[in-house]
Amino acid sequence: MARARSQTYGNDSISTLKGAERVRKRPGVIFGSDGLEGCEHSIFEILSNSIDEAREGYGNRIIVTRFADHSVQVEDFGRGVPVDYNPAEKRFNWELVYCELYAGGKYNTQAGESYEYSLGLNGLGACATQYASRYMDVISRRDGMEYTLHFERGENVGGLQKKKSKDKTTGTVQRWLPDLDVFTDIDVPLAFYQDMLKRQAVVNPGLRFLLRDETPDGFETCEFYYENGIEDYVRELAGEDALTPVQSISCERQGRDRADKPEYKVKIAVAFCFHNSANRLEYYHNSSYLEHGGAPEKAVRSAFLSQIDALLKQSNKYLKNESRISFQDLEDCLLLVSSSFSTITSYENQTKKSITNKFIQEAMTDFLRHSLEVYFIENPDDANKIAEQVLVNKRSRENAEKTRLNLKKKLSGSLDIANRVQKFVDCRTRDVSKRELYIVEGDSALGACKLGRDATFQAIIPVRGKILNCLKADYAKIFKNDIITDIIKVLGCGVEVNTRANKDMHGFSLEQLRWNKVVICTDADVDGYQIRTLILTMLYRLVPTLIREGYVYIAESPLYEINEKSMTYFAYTEPEKSTILAKLKGKKYTVQRSKGLGENEPDMMWETTMNPETRRLIRVLPDDVEKTVEVFDMLLGNNLAERKQYIAEHGEEYIDLADVS
Repeated sequence: MARARSQTYGNDSISTLKGAERVRKRPGVIFGSDGLEGCEHSIFEILSNSIDEAREGYGNRIIVTRFADHSVQVEDFGRGVPVDYNPAEKRFNWELVYCELYAGGKYNTQAGESYEYSLGLNGLGACATQYASRYMDVISRRDGMEYTLHFERGENVGGLQKKKSKDKTTGTVQRWLPDLDVFTDIDVPLAFYQDMLKRQAVVNPGLRFLLRDETPDGFETCEFYYENGIEDYVRELAGEDALTPVQSISCERQGRDRADKPEYKVKIAVAFCFHNSANRLEYYHNSSYLEHGGAPEKAVRSAFLSQIDALLKQSNKYLKNESRISFQDLEDCLLLVSSSFSTITSYENQTKKSITNKFIQEAMTDFLRHSLEVYFIENPDDANKIAEQVLVNKRSRENAEKTRLNLKKKLSGSLDIANRVQKFVDCRTRDVSKRELYIVEGDSALGACKLGRDATFQAIIPVRGKILNCLKADYAKIFKNDIITDIIKVLGCGVEVNTRANKDMHGFSLEQLRWNKVVICTDADVDGYQIRTLILTMLYRLVPTLIREGYVYIAESPLYEINEKSMTYFAYTEPEKSTILAKLKGKKYTVQRSKGLGENEPDMMWETTMNPETRRLIRVLPDDVEKTVEVFDMLLGNNLAERKQYIAEHGEEYIDLADVS
């Protein structure tokens, strides 16, 4: 039976957000996120307005202060933001700037108007940031007057105050506290400010940025300044080991994105060099760092790939039937920074991390192609070095890919007659939830475990001697080791290798793991402990997910075998041994150090090590992955001095475990 709803959706159900609510209730729409990233973007919105002033020639420095209470201050020395009465709009300018979205002085970009090349063009920044603040204080110095404003949670308090300036200084000071009612996190790290201001110094040559950071001992300051902008920055990145000198090129173009769209101007500057040990690609537009690239990135990829491919063909560098280069091959040796400005900009969204202007892409592509063609003709030595390095990158990539595919073939597939692992003894069940793999020490242990196991669900693979130290060896050496590749093949899940040369070498898949438990079983002596650690290290480097997800175990082997008439006791620790002997006080018994796994009787192996009812398994599940890696590296890595120091400080704690007399 149908039932009427208690609420209706009618004409009176539609409502709109007004005033500050448009930002405070939906910050993600404006800032891209309501988290820390959104808070960071709100800071950049205010900074971008000061940068636009400096780019117009008003002021040559900007001071940014990071206060301990998470408030922020941006001070510039431009013309001062207009805040007095606006006869044309019949409102105060401060209302338009700080309380009206999509209002500002940057929409009229025709000849003679201000802000021809503007970063803060959307008319949102000052207002949106003010709306998203617990408070904002504004000081504007212009026309011989000093104007002050105070806002709280998006509302003005006290109106516009003004008085005569003490001097002729002009500019704007804005201090605000991002509101935790709007953003989930406002603790913007110092590194964000440093990175943001350095990037702005790079693309605004001659503009000085001063960062002040409040600490318990006062303010710490640092400065960011590049006299020649991106050219100095690329030279800094290249250092003394560049393959070619830094090239700095620039141009101006005029065009339109579509026939029916307005014409606009674009300025393009690119600095680049080639390097055999460093690479970086950064794109900026109207001073904004384009994290996701867009039009400039597409232009660089197209122009550089086509011109270097043409260079290789013209100089007959390709071998017969050799495939052509990819952009990755030249990207690996390219340092390039581009900075473009346009009077009309199509940002992908308000966060300004990508631009989509078709004309900018086309103009930049043509400019780069022509510039590279001239550069290669005028600098044949540089051209030859670039061609040789790109080919080295290409052939290295192809060899790495071939190695990856060969390894994938080697480590994958079913364990059939054609893909058999030497001395691996499988179990009968195909139910992965029951299957257990014992990695045992040596061939002799293989025999004892094979006879002592339950063949229904327990499989065995022996480790012959001490395996390779996987912390010290490179991947090429690791995967030439038969013991390691045999273990990985038996595991069935592939390896987790993610380096530039071996990206996704085998595509690790936990679903392909053939076992519910992977049990490391070694002798309870120094050699056994070392082999166990080496196996753990191998697993940690190649398949760390198995450890994190709790699939890896250590089988405890007894230290002592204590016999009393028809009873046999096993002690796994010294305290256990003392407890057993106390119970046997007054009785005749014998105590002997437990034999190696290979010397144990099958029934003893079953009872002590393999019987799920009586065995002792330690699950290897590190709570702190980084700490575990650090300890492994200290014990088995290349830092000999640190290892010696650790032994000197802690060696006596392990002396009882040493097999010495």
